[in-house]
Amino acid sequence: MYQLISEQSIYQYFGDDDPEMIREMIQIILDTNIKELKELDTFYTSGDLDTVKKRCHKAKPSMSYIGALKTRKTLEQIEAELANSKKINDSLQEQLIIIESELSSFLKGLN
Repeated sequence: MYQLISEQSIYQYFGDDDPEMIREMIQIILDTNIKELKELDTFYTSGDLDTVKKRCHKAKPSMSYIGALKTRKTLEQIEAELANSKKINDSLQEQLIIIESELSSFLKGLN
């Protein structure tokens, strides 16, 4: 049903008996990890690759929680190839748009 996230992973990590808690956790991921990753272009422009690496590293567990394993691999790739990762970040930014949309859709369907 979803291109990048996995309902099964979300329920596995957060349980399926407390929709309000799931809603809060996903909102935290959107407000912190996704938001911070969407700001990476700024750090590429200023040459602050340390911050790029830190933000990618910090977001990896959250991508597992929501089942976005392709995106987690993209983050790992950015970390591994940091000096030449600008093009990889372009792919990451496209994935983040899809993840935001899918999480929003998932939240709407959450009872």
